[in-house]
Amino acid sequence: MANINANDAMRELTMMLIYLSRSARGEKFDEATDFYAWKGYDFDILNELDDADYIRQGSHPSRSKSVYITENGMEQARELLSKYGIDDWKRR
Repeated sequence: MANINANDAMRELTMMLIYLSRSARGEKFDEATDFYAWKGYDFDILNELDDADYIRQGSHPSRSKSVYITENGMEQARELLSKYGIDDWKRR
């Protein structure tokens, strides 16, 4: 695999971690369609992922403690997991 610059690596790794640590609110995981994750990552990276429509931080990002993972984000994360050879342990 070719070298990747640090900023791209942080963005890709953050997206994968958000995806792998996702949870569903109030419904069984296997039946869920909406997923959220805690927001303990670099704010600049989170803003980039929001701008790319991979996540949504809500109308007040600085107050929100979690992010919503969009369908685009789910697809991007699955592609990245495949790229890095990581199994999705929560795959349906």
